[in-house]
Amino acid sequence: MSLPRIQVSENRRFLVTETGEPFFWLGDTAWELFHRLTLPEAEHYLETRRQQGFNVIQAVILAEHDGLRTPNANGHIPLLGDDPTRPNEFYFRHVDAILRLAAEKGLYIGLLPTWGDKVCGEFWGVGPAVFNAENARIYGKFLGERYRNDTNILWILGGDRPAEGYEALWAAMAEGISQGLGFKPFMTYHPRGGSSSSTALHHADWLDMNMLQSGHCLVDTPNWDMIRADYEREPVKPTLDGEPNYEHHPIDPYMRPWKPEYGRYSDYDVRKQAYRAVFTGACGHTYGSHSIWQMYGPRYAPTTFASPYWDEAIYGPGARQMVHLKNLMLSRPYLTRIPAPDLLPNVTPPPPPADLTQRDDRINPLRAAHPVATRDNQGRYGLVYFPLAGQSLQVDLRLLSGPVEAAWYDPREGKNHPIGKYPQDLVTFTSPLGGPDWVLTLDVTG
Repeated sequence: MSLPRIQVSENRRFLVTETGEPFFWLGDTAWELFHRLTLPEAEHYLETRRQQGFNVIQAVILAEHDGLRTPNANGHIPLLGDDPTRPNEFYFRHVDAILRLAAEKGLYIGLLPTWGDKVCGEFWGVGPAVFNAENARIYGKFLGERYRNDTNILWILGGDRPAEGYEALWAAMAEGISQGLGFKPFMTYHPRGGSSSSTALHHADWLDMNMLQSGHCLVDTPNWDMIRADYEREPVKPTLDGEPNYEHHPIDPYMRPWKPEYGRYSDYDVRKQAYRAVFTGACGHTYGSHSIWQMYGPRYAPTTFASPYWDEAIYGPGARQMVHLKNLMLSRPYLTRIPAPDLLPNVTPPPPPADLTQRDDRINPLRAAHPVATRDNQGRYGLVYFPLAGQSLQVDLRLLSGPVEAAWYDPREGKNHPIGKYPQDLVTFTSPLGGPDWVLTLDVTG
């Protein structure tokens, strides 16, 4: 099955199909998909995500968990002699099969050619670092040629590592992919935790969209600040949070390594990061589960106290709820949407922590309560995310083009609860006591 290719919208803020239809990136992190799952397991995983409304699956060819030397579920390693210019045909046939299975299900693959530890050897990870600019270009060309007809690929370079100092190598890989494909495809970059691809690569010609990783160190990490910083950069490029806090991931607010004694990130934590990033201007969002990214199961030891097994974790409440965000955003004029802090005239963003990668400001009530808003640039609708139950906010309805029909949208169930009509005025709304979080929807009548 051939899916329409994805590209950047004309206003450079969003993603669209090649036929111009809005595309809201709703991703899942399945980094070890090609490495650890058999084809029947992959089919079960992909079908579940299809039914849950996801449309992008982020996965890595040369995987993080000793992906060069530990064989995949079929017993094959990806490279002969750790040489990127000598790919193992049998390993790549398994990648081929999963890519095409995803396409049959209408799913795009956010495809990472390699995890970053195969490039940046001085950082953590098993590695080994095997790439240089020359073999990165050759490997990229091999991938481009092999997947020239696979229209469901969204190319993601990087892999949890900084690009600084390696810009030429990544550019060479991007050049190789384009050469193999015969055209310049959509590309982005997955950075290390607490940072964005924009730091080193915003002006790279091959980078079409900025991706950030708000990460797993802080509760209520201010990804809204990170999205806003990317949104305001020039030239304009779309941006999204490609790795926020994972559902099921240990919080451990006191020390490394993460431990589960202090709880795990919940569906509520997942929703807060998703809605606040998107309402601040992101062109989509990526969900993650601590069990899913590593495909933790009976055959593998858990990384950082993973629980439960992946085939149970795929039914986590956060995963089931993400489709409601996608549906909400696509239910109204999409390509004219803008961030709308002006809808909340009395809200001041909380000060950011000193360091997103540290835990000196772990749990902050100001961040926990921070609301965000978005609206149509023609004033036809507005949306306000209330992260707390019983939270009162003044909303400036004078920024909309007429009186509105208001409702509370439940991000857990995707249901709308109308509350009446309101004039163009400064109006105080208080979120329902159930929840805890709600979206106030404001649609101009007539």
